[in-house]
Amino acid sequence: MLICMQSTSVRIDGETHEELKRLADELGTTVGRTVGLAVRALRQDRMGQQLARPLRDDEKAWLDADLG
Repeated sequence: MLICMQSTSVRIDGETHEELKRLADELGTTVGRTVGLAVRALRQDRMGQQLARPLRDDEKAWLDADLG
């Protein structure tokens, strides 16, 4: 089965491209998949930062709401 993916070019400097190729080789995957993994890791990191911040008053009130 042939799966065709859409592709888009992204301009990056040569050093970053070489690092992506090294990482892809270490991971046994493609440069494109490595970029996808990096984006996911960055998204997860940002989510973790958001979850670690103190709750706002309205968030506390919502969590403490009486369900009965």
